[in-house]
Amino acid sequence: MATVRSPLPLRVIRRVSTTRPFLLIAPSVVPVVDRLVHRLTRGKVLPSARMLPSGVLTVTGARSGLPRTHPLACMPEPDGSWILVGSNFGRPGHPAWTGNLLAHPEAALNWKGVDIPVRARLLTGEEREETWRRLLDFWPPYAIYQARIDRRIRLFRLVRSAPRTD
Repeated sequence: MATVRSPLPLRVIRRVSTTRPFLLIAPSVVPVVDRLVHRLTRGKVLPSARMLPSGVLTVTGARSGLPRTHPLACMPEPDGSWILVGSNFGRPGHPAWTGNLLAHPEAALNWKGVDIPVRARLLTGEEREETWRRLLDFWPPYAIYQARIDRRIRLFRLVRSAPRTD
């Protein structure tokens, strides 16, 4: 996937990403733009990747059983896994994709234009706490998102899995 450096300094992007106007507009605008550009470039460009490492998750819908795609920021791990954060831009409800992963942990991640079969696992206990601390170093606005809501932000680890053969 092509990555283009943002013309804005990272500190400005971090500050803007926690403002009320951004939190009102971003949940509607960012995924639509990401999906459109990702589709038009056949997975080579994902606009949100200009700010944070990002991929497109395809997971089976918990109720519909249909494939659902979600452009998401993620934190790549040294072991080749990825951490997904169900922040929902600091909004009250869990994002739908987190419920989909809980119901159907087998998914695909389009990472840098390559579809990778993955298995998701909800992080809990000490593993979640240690990962949360690293996430805050990686993207400090997550702390502000968490402070604005009563629910606990869900964290998932995606690991590569064998391709499905159905």
